Amino acid sequence: MRVSDFDFELPPERIALRPASPRDSAKLLVVKPDGLIDHSVGDLPSLLRPGDCLVFNTTKVIPAALTGHRNGRGDTTPRIEALLHMRLDGSRWKAFAKPGKRLQAGDRIRFGAEGRVCLLGTLDATVEEKGESGEITLLFDFHGPALDEAIAAVGEMPLPPYIAGKRETDDQDRADYQTMFARDEGAVAAPTAGLHFTPNLIKRLQDTGISTEFVTLHVGAGTFLPVKAEDTADHKMHAEWGEVSAATAPRLKAVRAAGGRIVAVGTTSLRILETSGLEPFAGTTEIFITPGYRFRAVDLLLTNFHLPKSTLFMLVSAFSGVERMKSAYAHAIAQNYRFYSYGDASLLFPAA
Repeated sequence: MRVSDFDFELPPERIALRPASPRDSAKLLVVKPDGLIDHSVGDLPSLLRPGDCLVFNTTKVIPAALTGHRNGRGDTTPRIEALLHMRLDGSRWKAFAKPGKRLQAGDRIRFGAEGRVCLLGTLDATVEEKGESGEITLLFDFHGPALDEAIAAVGEMPLPPYIAGKRETDDQDRADYQTMFARDEGAVAAPTAGLHFTPNLIKRLQDTGISTEFVTLHVGAGTFLPVKAEDTADHKMHAEWGEVSAATAPRLKAVRAAGGRIVAVGTTSLRILETSGLEPFAGTTEIFITPGYRFRAVDLLLTNFHLPKSTLFMLVSAFSGVERMKSAYAHAIAQNYRFYSYGDASLLFPAA
C-alpha cells in the first residue's frame, strides 16, 4: 500500500504535552465496526467482559537520550546527541547519532558534563561501527550495572520529538513517562497505552472478573522514525527485544479456551503477542503489521492516537480497517481528544 494512504491532518493543539490527571480520567473512544462511542478510561470495567484478559508491557524506560562531544581528531569537538535504542550486551548499545555523518568508527565520545556527582559526571564510549541513517554502535567504557548507573546519571528521558520540540524535558517526566507496571529496564519509549492505568482501576477490573497478564517488549527509538518509503512494502522495521514467558503463554491460551478475549494494552503488547502466537518466546522481532495481516493472538486493542503515516497508524488500520480508523480519528479531533504519547486512548474492535 502507499504510505500516503495513511495520512491525515492533525491540528497542532491536539498534541498532549502532559498526561491526564488522574491517569484513568483520560478520554476513551470505543471503535466498533458499527459505530463510535465516547467514554473514559475509567469506564473499562463496564466495557469489557468477565473472563477477558488485559495484557500489559512491563518494559521500563531508561534515560536513553545522551549529549556529549567527540574527542580528538584535532577539531572543535562538536556536540553529539545519541539516542540509545537497543542493548547488545553489557557494554554495547545501538544508537541513533546526530549529526551521525560527523562520526567515524574509532571516534571517542564523552557524554555528560563536569560537576555531576555520579561517576564524575561523564561517560565515555567508542564508536565501534557506523551504519545507515545515523545509526552507530557504541562500546562504553563501563559494563553492566556500572554502565546502567552512568546512563541514569547523565541521560535524559527520551520524550518523543513532538513533545520535546514544544517544551523542555523535566523531572516530572521521569514519573509521567513510566507505566505502573514498569520493571524491566530497556525501553527508550514508553508503552503509552499503559500510562492510563492506576492501582484503583486495576482493582475494579479484577473485581469485575477481568484478569491481567504481562509480557515484555523493549520499545526502540525506531518507533520515532518517520517512514521514508513511498510504499509500505519498502519499509524495514528496527529490531526490538521481547518475551512471552513459558508461564504466561499457557494462561493466555486458557483465557481463549474459556471464551475470554485477549485485550492487548498498547501496540507493543500486540506486536510481541502476534510475534509469539501465544507460544513462549524470547528474542528480537521486526514484525510490521499493515492492512491484510491476519491477527492470530489478539482480540481487542487498547491504544493511544498515533502519528499520520506512521507504522502504528498502519497497525491500527490493519486491526480495525483504514476507513474506520480515519473516521475515528476525525471524530476524535472534532471532539477535542488529546493525541500521542500523553494523550487519550481508544478501544479498538477488529474489522468485521
